[in-house]
Amino acid sequence: MRILHVVQSLDMGGQERLILHLARALMARGHQVGVASLTLGGVLRREFEGITVIDVPRQHGFDAMMIARMAKALADFEPDAIHTHNPSPMFYAVPAARLLRIKSIVHTKHGANIYGKRSLHAARVVARFTTAFVAVSEGTADAARVKERVPPSLLHVIPNGIPLASFGPNPETRARVRRELGIPEDAYVVGSVGRLAPEKDYPLLVRAMSEVLGPNVRLVLVGSGPSQRDIERAIEALPEPKRAWCILTGSRNDVPDLLTAFDVFSLTSQTEGLPLVIPEAMATALPIVATAVGGLPSIVSNQVGILAPYGDAPGLTAAMAALRDDPERRKRMGEAACAYAHQRFSIEEMTDRYESLYRGVRSRATKEQTLASIA
Repeated sequence: MRILHVVQSLDMGGQERLILHLARALMARGHQVGVASLTLGGVLRREFEGITVIDVPRQHGFDAMMIARMAKALADFEPDAIHTHNPSPMFYAVPAARLLRIKSIVHTKHGANIYGKRSLHAARVVARFTTAFVAVSEGTADAARVKERVPPSLLHVIPNGIPLASFGPNPETRARVRRELGIPEDAYVVGSVGRLAPEKDYPLLVRAMSEVLGPNVRLVLVGSGPSQRDIERAIEALPEPKRAWCILTGSRNDVPDLLTAFDVFSLTSQTEGLPLVIPEAMATALPIVATAVGGLPSIVSNQVGILAPYGDAPGLTAAMAALRDDPERRKRMGEAACAYAHQRFSIEEMTDRYESLYRGVRSRATKEQTLASIA
């Protein structure tokens, strides 16, 4: 099959890494895969080597000519199936695919998504033009039922998968990364990886860690994005000694290596779907401390981590301190997290389900077309 993913950008982020993993897995099965991006550039672009990348840049605001440009891009690629990810790609690529009578139109909702009044109405209309609407968790599916009002016949839940072999504890890599970052070998390290976006609320993580930071305790944030200055201000507000114990690495392409340097993985988001980095951290045998939002409560049990309500900085602080003071508990949680990740989040299972969905939608649509022509 020829499968085209349509994305907002190729910047560093969990959604973009997921699409990269899925595209590679589909190509390994003999499919021809392309990616259409609504934004030029992107730090992950070089990672898509061997995968056809098509630029269909969108103007700011509503771009009235975007559907026509997208239709041309689709016609040139001639996909059997298109797979859009999050609202903007859906708004433009789904109508274009319908105009070209592409029969397999799959959309994945990766998070809660924030709509204005007009865009919410548009999402409810366009969602019904898909042939399958996928949510990455049950919580995200609940949001799809309420926001986009997706009919039950279209809605599927497919959890994110990762190439598990790429993730896992590695003492040598851990020591090397810690040396590179200037972190003592015996330090307690809380880390997070992701796009520095407002909804991730990394300043909350900085505030929660402020009472835990010390000469042998570090906070490491990996990523870049529009909230970087807000995070820097939160760090600058800390007392002088503690500022140096917060490390911002910027964007990195060696996420599996960086995770090995952590003792705990933390995510303090305001909203989430099923962030790819949580299974990655679990597969690295890291306990999780996070806010109880989106799909996180469905995968972070008290065997693998600790959840706190969004905005509860004292609760997050208490969780960080408890795991700092109990290495055996950290070890038990990390081992349970790793076992759970291998049980639930394999890239093979996710690819199986998407491949089946592409084929099932395509064969069903072809059958309907044949029956219509006979009639």
